[in-house]
Amino acid sequence: MNTILKKLTETLEAKKKDDPSKSYTASLYRDGLEAILKKVNEETFETIIAARQGDNKELIHEVADLWFHTLVLMAHKNLSADDILNELSRREGTSGIEEKKSRANKA
Repeated sequence: MNTILKKLTETLEAKKKDDPSKSYTASLYRDGLEAILKKVNEETFETIIAARQGDNKELIHEVADLWFHTLVLMAHKNLSADDILNELSRREGTSGIEEKKSRANKA
């Protein structure tokens, strides 16, 4: 895993034990899944706005916020960036159309 993702994953796990009054991330964990999903939704919307406005610096900022909150969601569900990277690796070389069709066949 990328060094920054590894470090961030470790930090997010440690934040689960922190005092929510002193840690934003700990407060998200305390507030639970719905609070985390609300932040992911908010950051997704802000990413879309930044992309439409054409300011790449702002887009990078918003995507970083979106990734961060998505990683908080993953950690809340006891998953990590490695789980996502492994899934992306599994899909490498597979047509997006074929990959989507394979998921539909499993449903």
